[in-house]
Amino acid sequence: NPLRGRLTRNLIYSTKPQNTISRLKDIDHASPVVICNEEHRFIVAEQLREANIDVNGIILEPIGKNTAPAVALSAFFSQKVIKESEGDDPLLLVLAADHVIKDVDKFKIAIKHALPLAKQGKIVTFGVVPTHPETGYGYIQIGNSLAEDAYEINSFKEKPDLQTAQQYVKNKGFLWNSGMFLFRASSYLEELKKYHPDIYDICCASVASAQNDLDFTRIDREIFSLCKSESIDYAVMEKTDKGVVISLDAGWSDVGSWSSLWEIDKKNEDYNVIHGDVIAHNSINNYIYSESALIATVGVQNLIVVQTKDAVLITQKSECQDVKNIVEQLNRSNRQEYRSHQTVYRPWGKYDSIDAGERYQVKR
Repeated sequence: NPLRGRLTRNLIYSTKPQNTISRLKDIDHASPVVICNEEHRFIVAEQLREANIDVNGIILEPIGKNTAPAVALSAFFSQKVIKESEGDDPLLLVLAADHVIKDVDKFKIAIKHALPLAKQGKIVTFGVVPTHPETGYGYIQIGNSLAEDAYEINSFKEKPDLQTAQQYVKNKGFLWNSGMFLFRASSYLEELKKYHPDIYDICCASVASAQNDLDFTRIDREIFSLCKSESIDYAVMEKTDKGVVISLDAGWSDVGSWSSLWEIDKKNEDYNVIHGDVIAHNSINNYIYSESALIATVGVQNLIVVQTKDAVLITQKSECQDVKNIVEQLNRSNRQEYRSHQTVYRPWGKYDSIDAGERYQVKR
């Protein structure tokens, strides 16, 4: 549904894991390790198959625990499966599948600048040169210059209000926090062990007990459920003295919300992004998505309107980050819309769950 799963599936199909991996063309790298939630495993596997991309593994998180544990799972796993001439300590380039990077050549240059620092044991993050005052991203305040486009990190800033974001952009000493990293597996794990030994221990045990299932590596739910949910910024980057930021100006965008999809998608003459059966009259600056029904709008602007088979979402673009509050309410109410999607994907295709009860389910 649009509150929980449809955005994720739209992001997977619009930005695609294969696009993320294809940006690394001409860069010497091992086959990638992909980590995703269990429910997206077949979509991700199909994307990789379509692009004929070989991977070292697809790790399935049974529960989302934010980025610090996800990266730790990947680091432990990579130490097991990737062997380099330098030993069993691979360099890891951490990329999200829902990012758009328009100038791939500049992105590759940024990686080139980051490599020597990462090889020295630094934990390198990529900070994006702001193009406008953005309230949907965190910021990194840069310090002294270390090398070409490389800086010390003074501090991390939470997502600001508009006035603060305007000050950051005017100051020119702040970069958007992209959430992309380059480091040795050991560098990250050592810092995680220092600052969050609980996350380190659980992720280590999770990888040690993982089971292979066809093309997937399944993480034990019982063990991993004990892990604290924490971002890599809170868990490591705000505490470590190994952090370095590379300035990146490559047309980057984090497509993590419906408003972000409006930003990157093709617009008509009224600046509407329209998908599906839609009639928009005297309506401007909207993102309107219909999966199975006619949507008609009259005299509206700056809205996100999304219809799927099991839910409808209507929100101001400026408020769409708060959809997570509705998701939390669905969870507290134990709603079916939170637990599963009406459309379920499998290797052979997909099916719709038409009706379900305690001892039955009707599929189409």
